Amino acid sequence: MTGPTSNELGWMLDEVLKVPQARHAILLSADGMLRAFSKDIDRDDAERLAAGLSGVQSISRSTAEFCGTSHTPWRQTLIEFAHGYVFLVAAGEGAYLAVSTGEDVDMEAVSYRMHKLVDRLGKELTSPARQDTGSPE
Repeated sequence: MTGPTSNELGWMLDEVLKVPQARHAILLSADGMLRAFSKDIDRDDAERLAAGLSGVQSISRSTAEFCGTSHTPWRQTLIEFAHGYVFLVAAGEGAYLAVSTGEDVDMEAVSYRMHKLVDRLGKELTSPARQDTGSPE
């Protein structure tokens, strides 16, 4: 996976933005760390949004029982604003892909491209849980 200061997968996220009205894409870990970002968003904004979207996926997952049982796996959240949408999808173990769009976007095309990207990258998009990085005792 990419390191905290690299953006090796950013070019792949740009592929999702080929849908008209797609704006930005970020890849984040479950703990809110930015893993990659598309070319038209700066790192500071992408890091701030990764932290916020981590909370969104956590809240979304906590409502699973509303759709059946508390063990129902979360797959996707869609947030609608007056002038656009944010799509957030599971992208592997502990990794999430988020795309922002304008209000007149072809939602099906964005969702399709996001899932194709997740399929294409496979292991590249996994983000295992952080290990204890404290100093040895």
